[in-house]
Amino acid sequence: MALYAIGDLHLSLSVNKSMEVFGEAWRGYVERIERALSELTEEDTLVLAGDTSWGIDLSEAEADFRFLDRFPGRKLLLKGNHDYWWCTAAKFRAFCQEKGLTTLELLHNSCAFYGEYAVCGTRGWFYEEDQKAHDAKVLNREIMRLETSLKAAGEKPILCFLHYPPVYQGYECPEILRLLREYRVVSCCYGHLHGPTIRRAVEGERNGTFFSLISADHLGFIPKIICE
Repeated sequence: MALYAIGDLHLSLSVNKSMEVFGEAWRGYVERIERALSELTEEDTLVLAGDTSWGIDLSEAEADFRFLDRFPGRKLLLKGNHDYWWCTAAKFRAFCQEKGLTTLELLHNSCAFYGEYAVCGTRGWFYEEDQKAHDAKVLNREIMRLETSLKAAGEKPILCFLHYPPVYQGYECPEILRLLREYRVVSCCYGHLHGPTIRRAVEGERNGTFFSLISADHLGFIPKIICE
């Protein structure tokens, strides 16, 4: 029994957007994901930290969800910047019920539990060079979503999952880092960084929280054990 996490699977089983075009690190990535997820057990929980499917809606993402649902264990999905299929939790539950998908659920404005831990998270926010301006409205919405999730943890120790890194070489999101400190978050895992940008990831302990990069290519497409 373990809690695992990985981000940025970028599955595209029904659309022609294979990540193999990005080089050797992504060669055979779907098969590598399949081998790794086959090691899960029914007692395990897997957090998928965004950019799970390239599908632009639930219909187009269905093949990717069916692929994930084949493997044992509970899967908690966060929103990533490329999850165009994203919808409300109620709509996703209805879709899963209709399609017979039994292991998938969204982590969004909510909190899940694993043993003694609370599992919290949201997409987060990341000011990238290709954005024209820092969108305060989007940031404030993500801060509210994260705090809603953290409050739902009650007194349990918190494991937080984000898609965007809250801290990065030469960058940090003070609003998110403040919440991690205030709620005494034990661990914060994030994705989004690929290829050369992986070198600029911040990992290790900082202000009482242990940070880890869990993007799929960084992990070699093998989910990271967060706790057992």
